[in-house]
Amino acid sequence: EVQLVESGGGLVQAGGSLSLSCPASGFTFDDYAIAWFRQAPGKEREGVSCVTPKDGSTYYADSVKGRFTISSDNAKNTVYLQMNSLKPEDTAVYYCAATPAFTYYSGSYYLHGGVHYDYWGQGTQVTVSS
Repeated sequence: EVQLVESGGGLVQAGGSLSLSCPASGFTFDDYAIAWFRQAPGKEREGVSCVTPKDGSTYYADSVKGRFTISSDNAKNTVYLQMNSLKPEDTAVYYCAATPAFTYYSGSYYLHGGVHYDYWGQGTQVTVSS
């Protein structure tokens, strides 16, 4: 059974930090790209960041570049998202998702190219107060 289980969300003041975790199971971790998406009420889902655990390549949306850091622990089949300098506009439900990795896919394509993600977690709420 495939599982992606996000954790680490919560309520934080603007300028604060949170660290999200996404342990994965039921598929070959190294063969997939893992991405974080978020969706705020009334808004479309937005790609935040992605990583390909096999080679460690990462990509960030412009809205989070320099503030968020994605990483993977291949021994634990877990992806993390360290979020610093949080802003009220970062408030959303954050999801991790997995899709088969292809060497010719760019990070931008994984997040913004309409790639179909096979597996999704249930989401974790992040709320940033002003």
